[in-house]
Amino acid sequence: MDGYRHPSRRVLSARRFALLATAMAGLGAAAYFVAPNLTPHWAFFVGPAHAQNLSQEAQKLPQRPVGFADIVAKVKPAVMSVRVKIDKPVNPAFGSGDDQELPPGLQRFFRRFGMPTPGEGGHQIITGQGSGFFITADGYAVTNNHVVQNAENVQVTTDDGKTHSAKVIGTDPRTDLALIKVDGKDFPYVKLADATPRIGDWVLAVGNPFGLGGTVTAGIVSARGRDIGAGPYDDFIQIDAPVNKGNSGGPTFDVDGNVIGVNTAIFSPSGGSVGIAFAIPADTVKSVITQLRDKGTVTRGWIGVQIQPVTPEIADSLGLKKAAGALVSEPQPNSPAAKAGIESGDVITSVDGSPVADARELARRIGTMAPGTAVKLGVFHQNHEKTVALMLGTLPNEHLASNQDEHPAAPDEMSKLGLTLAPGSKVAGADGNGVVVTALDPNGVAADHGFQVGDVILDVGGKSVTNPADVRKQLADARKDGKHALLFRVKSSGGTHFVALPLGNA
Repeated sequence: MDGYRHPSRRVLSARRFALLATAMAGLGAAAYFVAPNLTPHWAFFVGPAHAQNLSQEAQKLPQRPVGFADIVAKVKPAVMSVRVKIDKPVNPAFGSGDDQELPPGLQRFFRRFGMPTPGEGGHQIITGQGSGFFITADGYAVTNNHVVQNAENVQVTTDDGKTHSAKVIGTDPRTDLALIKVDGKDFPYVKLADATPRIGDWVLAVGNPFGLGGTVTAGIVSARGRDIGAGPYDDFIQIDAPVNKGNSGGPTFDVDGNVIGVNTAIFSPSGGSVGIAFAIPADTVKSVITQLRDKGTVTRGWIGVQIQPVTPEIADSLGLKKAAGALVSEPQPNSPAAKAGIESGDVITSVDGSPVADARELARRIGTMAPGTAVKLGVFHQNHEKTVALMLGTLPNEHLASNQDEHPAAPDEMSKLGLTLAPGSKVAGADGNGVVVTALDPNGVAADHGFQVGDVILDVGGKSVTNPADVRKQLADARKDGKHALLFRVKSSGGTHFVALPLGNA
């Protein structure tokens, strides 16, 4: 056994090893080696020709910065810390928590940045901190509306440590943007991006989290077009760069140093950054800030319709090929839409030839246009497409919702739908219109689809109804025609809207 040599310990002569190594190097071959008492491993030999090919391929790859220091040095001087003071009464219903400053749609899910710290007593001297950035050399700067809203005093601290007083030029609560002005000149400023960022692009957030001015964080664009329930013009860029309270109003930059968005909200179950932040896109900022600078306020285009999404059931009941566009619940009297002949039950499918995905997109696109703009709307009307031309009006400051009294009347049972109906002419407060829901089965189909006692059914299947018999006839005709759902136009305390009830369970 002394002459036995284990295969794993076989030794090559120096001459044979050198010849073998030279041959494999020339071929660019991969060799498997087993060293004494070591785990086997692979070694890869790259020949000169192959190495040159790899180098050429590497040169074709898009170049990206190794670090962000050069970009930060370029843009950070334009970013400021914003500090405000507000004297306001205490609202005991909210206590002293930050949520009293939040819009209702965000109270449960989103915690905005730069929220004020409450004081004591019957009044609060509220101190709020946020961020902002210069967009001109003569001192115009952008921040969030919720940072400076109702502020009696606004001060900014620039990157060089100097403190300046600032004046609020104008605010736009609908997009949560504000324009402020600092007296002076030769301020460093940054540019709003012209291009839309791609998902996966690098971004930098610069701001004043927790009062730590000049903080820089990095991440990527995680998503675009986010609707977070803040308002009708939600179109946020989602980023994963860490942002926290105090970053609000600060910029998010691309790798060219352009501002792609203004940080405004975070999703935060814990109150701190979890890598989900939302920024207002640069194109929205441009539109709003230009109007605030020129006029101190923002005016938006308006066609004057109540709209709602097109669900698959609604699309089926109307004969649409797909669930897209914005369903007109009701045109407002004397509005541009009403004057142009748009009716309840129409679906707006395009604006100036560009398709409309849903109701929210229609609201955003019309809202970005100036009053007086001529537009062409694609409309699906009674099973055919048509084009409607109109001139945009000015969006009113407030929309008033009408309420109605709820008075029960003699029931007319529609057990399969879970509805009890009565003619509107016999129910006080219904103005003699439609059919009133006087009772509701909480486990019925209608309740599942949002019907409430006191709702007034104005028409069913596109035809006006004045008594329960009309509703039953429309249901029977729909089943006879093989429809899977039937469209109800309903007036409730929140306004007029459409509901598609499935017929399979009716």
